[in-house]
Amino acid sequence: MIAVSLYNLVNTFWVARLGYQAVAAVTVVMPFFIFCIAIGVGTGVGVNALASRRFGEGNVQEANRIAGQTVFLSLLLGIAFLLITNLIPRQVLLLTGATPDVLDLGEAYLRVFGFGMPFFFFTIMTRNVFQASGDAIRPMIFSVSAQVINAALDPLFIFGLAFFPKMGIAGAALGTVVANCVSAGLSVWYVMSSRSAYRIRLRHTLPHTATILGIYRVGLPSAMMDMTESVVFALFNHVLAGFGSVALAAVGIAGRISDLAFMPVIGTAHGLLPIVGFSLGAKLWSRLWGAVRQASVALMVLMAAATIFLEIFTRQLIGLFTRDPELIEIAVPGMRIFLSTLVLVGPTVVFITTFQGLSKAKEAFLLSLARQSLVFIPALFILPRILGITGVWISLPLSDITAVTVSGLWMLREYRRQKKAPEWASPRSGAVEGSVSKPA
Repeated sequence: MIAVSLYNLVNTFWVARLGYQAVAAVTVVMPFFIFCIAIGVGTGVGVNALASRRFGEGNVQEANRIAGQTVFLSLLLGIAFLLITNLIPRQVLLLTGATPDVLDLGEAYLRVFGFGMPFFFFTIMTRNVFQASGDAIRPMIFSVSAQVINAALDPLFIFGLAFFPKMGIAGAALGTVVANCVSAGLSVWYVMSSRSAYRIRLRHTLPHTATILGIYRVGLPSAMMDMTESVVFALFNHVLAGFGSVALAAVGIAGRISDLAFMPVIGTAHGLLPIVGFSLGAKLWSRLWGAVRQASVALMVLMAAATIFLEIFTRQLIGLFTRDPELIEIAVPGMRIFLSTLVLVGPTVVFITTFQGLSKAKEAFLLSLARQSLVFIPALFILPRILGITGVWISLPLSDITAVTVSGLWMLREYRRQKKAPEWASPRSGAVEGSVSKPA
């Protein structure tokens, strides 16, 4: 994820050389991009859960069938979104907040980007296929390799260096398509090799209704959680569009910089999830809540350090991407305001992740929804009428404060409820991480 975030920074750096309208165009494509990621990740979560369960049962043939469905689903989803990006690109961009002066640029980017959709979905899904077999290293290698290739191709395609064609913003999209093709190719090569835990044959890739329904029964809630982020991002763009494309470019640059600081939060959440699940199954309550506490405190310290650095060097960091004085004057205060509560984001994500690990999907979904919309959307439409563009920036910290308060109180309620349960008195509840108590 750090590699992806670094690529986004490099991509924005080169695109910004085409002017702030180009940055704004890529920014308005992001909600659509997040929506596609949500579907791919949701599908992958379902594949991961079902395939890992079949491996645990020793049913390798069924695991092969589940993994094989990613080929069919990637083609199905990829072709559907390829048609969307090439038949109605302007309608998509208008939905995601594009202003008239960036529509042509956004359309040029989206049309080329669409041709990589089958490979994009396949790459996301096969990460989970490998992880289900216990292999987290290969997908990381493939992903990092793709991002390095992408970053290297961007300036070549955008500016037409050496013998490459000069494509402008469409070149940035083509670099992404090539990188997705490379990652997908590496994934196919490995999953078909003898090193993989799978033995996938053509029959496994044919659509199997029961398997597909099982995948989405598990993965749909996860997809919906991420889809809400796409919708909220689109609403955010619509409000910013009222202040011109330069405001969209400002949030695009500031967002890419802050994303790099946010990546450890996501990584910690992924690390915490299996610890919570294992501790729940083993009734290691002290270990479970100790892990939640340690993750929360560690992220608060880390995010506090990141906030101090980003607040001090905001202008210098923005200046790496643009020399446009109007853009800098909008982006610098905006970034400083919406990063002011970054320290609260870590505990919020930890609390939501804990509910996922406790198999409380409904609570996790509601808390995620509250984080995105309970205060943020009303504030987004009310504050700008009073405070102008400053009101847009302030809506984000208000949302973070509300989210950590609501999720924290809900987490405290869950902790107290579990502490009163008879299982809490089990001798295993006092076990520490790494230890296994003998049964009484």
